[in-house]
Amino acid sequence: MKDYFCAECTQHECSKKEKGELPSRCPMRDDELMKSSFAEYEKSDNHDFYVNCSEIEAIGYCQWTRLREIMEFSRRMGYRRLGLAFCRGLRNEARITARILRENGFTVISVICKTGGIDKDQVGIKRKVHPSEYEPMCNPVAQAMALERAETEFNIVLGLCVGHDSMFFKYTHTMTTVLAVKDRVTGHNPLAAIYNCDGYFKTRLKVDDGKTD
Repeated sequence: MKDYFCAECTQHECSKKEKGELPSRCPMRDDELMKSSFAEYEKSDNHDFYVNCSEIEAIGYCQWTRLREIMEFSRRMGYRRLGLAFCRGLRNEARITARILRENGFTVISVICKTGGIDKDQVGIKRKVHPSEYEPMCNPVAQAMALERAETEFNIVLGLCVGHDSMFFKYTHTMTTVLAVKDRVTGHNPLAAIYNCDGYFKTRLKVDDGKTD
């Protein structure tokens, strides 16, 4: 088992042309890891995708919004059928996103998280947002499968819950990007908590003894 600590590193030899002494827990010390990873970029099903998304970053650097970048990349790759997997709580944002994508020439196939309308009780969920009301479960597996059946060429995730997004990624076989993540407390801007971790959000970033019950 390897332990890396790039988040704590202050040397950043990886950003320098001439490498100095690497930190003891630097991933670059593992030559086999670096060679194996680079070999993946040379594969035919990865090379054009990676080169294009990297060049799009440079072309629109600090000029294009995330949504514009997604559209420019999709156009460059020749993608026309875009999948949109979204949370019911962001259905208005999803409607606007789909409209903008369509106005720019894309076909949009969208699937909401509550598709199936299955009661949370059926899957054994005891803790609910509104315990006294009927509450359908989120269904990221169905979202992924539906978009697979629709033969989307590139998928966009908009606001799926923590973990639900992970299951979507697990069950889709189509390249996927994220437009926005859900964070109701910060208006879907999770970095706000990071920027204010020693101030306004200090007490909100503590886990209650590892227990959720």
